[in-house]
Amino acid sequence: MSAATKDVLARVRQMVPPMLEKFHKGQLGRVAVIGGSEDYTGAPYFSAMASARLGCDMSHVICTPTAASVIKTYSPNLMVHPLMRSSPPTSSFPASIASALSTAENDPAQIASPIIALLDRLHVLVIGPGLGRDPLMQETCARVIRAAREKGMPMVLDADALLLVTKDPSLVRGYGLAVLTPNVVEFGRLTKALGIDEEAKAAAEGPGGETAKVEALAKALGGVMILQKGPKDHLSDGNTTFTVDLKGGKKRSGGQGDTLTGCIATFLAWRKAYLDGIWETGGKLKEEELVGLAVFAGSAVTRECSSLAFAKRGRSLQASDLTDEVHTAFTNIFGNDDDGEAGSSRL
Repeated sequence: MSAATKDVLARVRQMVPPMLEKFHKGQLGRVAVIGGSEDYTGAPYFSAMASARLGCDMSHVICTPTAASVIKTYSPNLMVHPLMRSSPPTSSFPASIASALSTAENDPAQIASPIIALLDRLHVLVIGPGLGRDPLMQETCARVIRAAREKGMPMVLDADALLLVTKDPSLVRGYGLAVLTPNVVEFGRLTKALGIDEEAKAAAEGPGGETAKVEALAKALGGVMILQKGPKDHLSDGNTTFTVDLKGGKKRSGGQGDTLTGCIATFLAWRKAYLDGIWETGGKLKEEELVGLAVFAGSAVTRECSSLAFAKRGRSLQASDLTDEVHTAFTNIFGNDDDGEAGSSRL
């Protein structure tokens, strides 16, 4: 890794909690992934399991009932809540039943209510993996995003949750605890929706070079942290910009971005633990730099996962192979202090 990357990761290491006997369940992270629908059950699982494998204490998935019954079979380690609803096919029901469904199962306010009630038990939200574009699912998530923002909760938005920002940038504009992780297509949609696509292209050709686009988008959203995925990951809140240059694997299978969201979420949860002072941190990190450090670290671990998995699997690599490498990737970068003693690392 470059000297600049090594320096940033050394700072990240300061916000990684040690393994101490005095900690109790939940202090090292309570993360929930909102997503998962009839067609997409893998994405929320990969995100939640990455969060758990990295070291968060409690990992939840909030999804539709049809997705919940499937995701529960993947792992008993996740807490799965079948609270989301997709739009019911009311045309196939008699009028009296369709009317009841429209109020009980088709009201985003009623659906969002028990999800919002869970927020006080959580530290970080991931919204988008496996969400789909169903209008009811989308509107429910918009309500949850507004509620989480009111509570000052960090959130990571990916995949179809980014459509919500494309349609209504005010959902996250100016909120420094929001992280967006668009791929190249999603990034283009966002810049176009915000009317800065030409500006971003021009900036990329100027002195700012390859980071100019992500900086322009972050500024347009008022300081939201944007992670632009690519051969190198660039992240910026419009003021501070980083480039993650760890080598990743060469296979672009679906689901790798879900590992990224889960890893970022756990580091954001550790941000809270650091700020709460649940161990002797030394207090050398400033609060305003912690979101950027968390996103940088999540990207670094994911890229290391991809590299390790690709070395073993080559072109057969699948997203589940990254899940198996999360802990090894972490220890390769940060070392292993599971016994209270720091192990070898690349820092």
